[in-house]
Amino acid sequence: LLEEFGMPYDEQVPLIGVISRLASQKGLDIIEEAAHSLAHMPVQMLFLGSGEPQYEGMLNQLSHIYPGRINAYIGFSEVLAHRIEAGSDLFLMPSRYEPCGLNQLISLKYGTIPIVRATGGLADSVVDVSDPHRGTGFVFGPYDSNSIIWSVNRALEMYHDPQAWWHLVQRAMHEDNSWRVSGQHYEEVYEWAAAERAGGRRGRFSSRP
Repeated sequence: LLEEFGMPYDEQVPLIGVISRLASQKGLDIIEEAAHSLAHMPVQMLFLGSGEPQYEGMLNQLSHIYPGRINAYIGFSEVLAHRIEAGSDLFLMPSRYEPCGLNQLISLKYGTIPIVRATGGLADSVVDVSDPHRGTGFVFGPYDSNSIIWSVNRALEMYHDPQAWWHLVQRAMHEDNSWRVSGQHYEEVYEWAAAERAGGRRGRFSSRP
């Protein structure tokens, strides 16, 4: 993947993937603010997406300024999207808001550790590594560039601890966000609703209005 984009490979330098609509809602404004600092850190970044012209231009400019560190494919390719998800070590989603989000779920399945902002579906589906038993990614709160840089530094620290990183990847890949689990929750809600309507026994959801 790196060779295709003319980027050198170094196993000590993790690759951060970003697949996104290029818009402020997706956090491209704070990525832009953090980009020059990230380019001087021992990471590489690969972007895939299209959207607002200012961000397309920004990524093209960064690719020119930092060859080998930052590169971008402006447009969309489903095949390339899967290759970036699978080939990256980390996946960055610093969304301003995100009702659900899919890429963080895909990343977990690939063992590509997500770096996400604690909002909406991202907060619901990624547990910060500060929980040593359930952590699956790096989660930050404030919507600013310093939070991205702080999170990447945290990720780098763990990346260079092979045993800790291996356990993190294993936890991420074993997360079950399938419809099998969601379907079971829906069944439980329907059972509760039917019992409430019939005036029968109140189940596990009986505390809800």
